[in-house]
Amino acid sequence: MKKTTGAALILIISVMLIIAGCGNSTNNSTNNSNSNETKSKNDETKKVEAVSGASEASYTPYDQLKDKYDIIIVGAGGAGMSAALEAKEKGLNPVILEKMPVAGGNTTKSSSGMNASATKFQKEQGIEDSNDLFYEQTLKGGHDTNDKEMLRFFVDNSASAIDWLDSIGIRLNNITITGGMNEKRTHRPEDGSAVGQYLVKGLVKNLQEKGIPLFVNADVKELTQTDGKVSGVKVIFNQADEKMITASAVIVTTGGFGSNKEMIAEVRPDLEGYVTTNQIGSTGDGIKMIEQVGGTTVDMDQIQVHPTVQQEKSYLIGEAVRGEGALLISSEGTRFTNELDTRDKVTAAINTLPEKSAFLVFDSGVKSRAKAIQQYEKMGFVIQGETIEALAKEMNVPADKLKTTMDTWNSSVKAKVDAEFGRTTGMDNDLSGAPYYAIKIGPGVHYTMGGVKINTNTEVLNKDGKAIPGLFAAGEVTGGLHGENRIGGNSVAEIIIFGRQAGIKSAEFVKAK
Repeated sequence: MKKTTGAALILIISVMLIIAGCGNSTNNSTNNSNSNETKSKNDETKKVEAVSGASEASYTPYDQLKDKYDIIIVGAGGAGMSAALEAKEKGLNPVILEKMPVAGGNTTKSSSGMNASATKFQKEQGIEDSNDLFYEQTLKGGHDTNDKEMLRFFVDNSASAIDWLDSIGIRLNNITITGGMNEKRTHRPEDGSAVGQYLVKGLVKNLQEKGIPLFVNADVKELTQTDGKVSGVKVIFNQADEKMITASAVIVTTGGFGSNKEMIAEVRPDLEGYVTTNQIGSTGDGIKMIEQVGGTTVDMDQIQVHPTVQQEKSYLIGEAVRGEGALLISSEGTRFTNELDTRDKVTAAINTLPEKSAFLVFDSGVKSRAKAIQQYEKMGFVIQGETIEALAKEMNVPADKLKTTMDTWNSSVKAKVDAEFGRTTGMDNDLSGAPYYAIKIGPGVHYTMGGVKINTNTEVLNKDGKAIPGLFAAGEVTGGLHGENRIGGNSVAEIIIFGRQAGIKSAEFVKAK
């Protein structure tokens, strides 16, 4: 009751402050006698916003922590939250421990969408697809090095993952295409916006509704074992308070190691100095903890470099921009590759350019279809020209060459034949809708394909290929699924498909004890 009253009081104060701020805005800069009062109000407004944000996220207060749960989930990204929801659905009592101050992890930064085949939304829109096609194209994209058993499970359970999300209010029915795919199977929110924040918001909302505890600033340092079984964790709250929490099973969903420069340099010294698109919490903690209890790893040197990263802020420019028709343009004003080839090949093409960078060029039509561009604009990445020649001036590239390149491309779209580079996808619309836009990009470390070895039950395996009792893992912390190259849109699919599986299989393990 006290909490409810307090929240209401904060809301009233917030409204009053906003009204007061509007009324005094013209006088604050000239009336020194109001400066202290204004500063006080601004400080109070920040406090209110901070409280409102925390309240909206509904993270569980520390005083509600228990000593034991049925299942402990380490990491509050898409995989961890999906696992928690499935475990709860099975009647168990899960808890999520997240080391960062907010939930979401790298999932929040996901942009393009979620790949899935033979879905109800594809069928509704007349898109012909099959699990076999999805399997074959992903295997080809991974250079035939993918774990085939994991990949088969992945594609065969992709449509049901879309259905599951839809059943809990997360609707991904806007479909586009990403590099390495021949069919439209990248599912996005209905308005075409970036998938990550929408997904995280929806999953957190479901956690709240189900009463699943989610603790932030909870840094798990160690997995504990009893009689050869993983039986809990050692966790430090708010960088100070250490606790031992026990459980009948633990699911590790801590993500990869894309922000750990030391780990990257150890396995891939050639990537030293690259920017990274990863959130700062992606430091490989889960991999290290699992290795300490006997888990083994696979494909650790397979690190994906994404070709289109805004370099100054290390921000990913999602593949959906190219999927909706954007071109890659060099400083000469010309194309130099098939923009929707696999990420490794597009990256290699950019790296052959003298400046090792390029521009994504697109028109107002692409901007209207790829809603993530709105965010890129807010961050100051997008340059604009009312004509192609005006855009070329802003890009500092030869206007005549850029105009010729665009005219050639529009003719290719009309003829449905890209004679220059053999592109066959992302050609539904030409680039003739003024104004025109560009974003300067270069390669950046994006995704770590390697990680701990699991089976299709998401059980963590030891060096002998046997499951470690009580230990499960899902998401980017695991390895093998993607082989040597990940297809854009497959990571979001992976966290939902294997996150759900981890929740289901860990619940079965607990009930069987």
